[in-house]
Amino acid sequence: MSGIYWGISAIDLLGQLDRMDRSEIVSFIKKCHDTTTGGFAPSIGHDAHLLYTLSAVQILAILDVLEEVDTESTVRFISGLQNEDGSFSGDKWGEIDTRFSFCAVACLALLKRLDAVNLDKAVDFVMKCQNVDGGFGTRPGSESHAGQIYCCLGLLSITGQLHRVNGDLLGWWLCERQLPSGGLNGRPEKLPDVCYSWWVLASLTMLGRLHWINATKMNVFIMATQDSETGGFTDRPGDMVDLYHTLFGLAGLSLLGESGLKPINPVFCMPQYVLDKLALSVQIMAV
Repeated sequence: MSGIYWGISAIDLLGQLDRMDRSEIVSFIKKCHDTTTGGFAPSIGHDAHLLYTLSAVQILAILDVLEEVDTESTVRFISGLQNEDGSFSGDKWGEIDTRFSFCAVACLALLKRLDAVNLDKAVDFVMKCQNVDGGFGTRPGSESHAGQIYCCLGLLSITGQLHRVNGDLLGWWLCERQLPSGGLNGRPEKLPDVCYSWWVLASLTMLGRLHWINATKMNVFIMATQDSETGGFTDRPGDMVDLYHTLFGLAGLSLLGESGLKPINPVFCMPQYVLDKLALSVQIMAV
């Protein structure tokens, strides 16, 4: 399911969505719908999970067929995964992670059913996951990580609570992720990876501080990860390409204003026009 989301989003950013077989994609998504729980699975015959429920809803939104979702059953699935402390489990097995908090809130926003969960508690849990360096982890006390920061800022953006974040402190931590190559890592002492062209740049965009990084060097690094034969992108120059890094490479370039790519929404990682159609707006922090 996530692979389809990465591919659909990437090809739409390139203005080539008509190349995809929409009916075949929708058919697959329906087969991944767990009619018992209301959630969506990563593939046919697997358990439903919040990660893939969001991917399914995002795909259907991009294809402009959200009516294909049984909204009420999906909303029940999501709301049933919120815990007493405001956190969300990813599925019935109970793992807790701020990624799942974002997936739940983003999915409900797309379905226009944010009323189905306790948003105040969801925000409070996310804020408990913030560290002294300004970053956020998977759970309270966990290490700051750029991917988790994106998820937490995304939730705060959707709920209009970005003012609870110290933009300068967190912006500094995020900018420190840029290495001499121009690429970004997800936490200190790690190698650069093109996927952080999304997690970090989107976070800086939400904070109103995208201009704090060296965009020219960032662009050079991302383009160096594109394979000249296949056209796909990889994590870093010389490695194998995949859909995941292709989407996030293109998404990063879109945030940097690359010509030839559609503008992308920094919260939902979907082409901005899709959110405009749904009349969904997100909060962006002023500098």
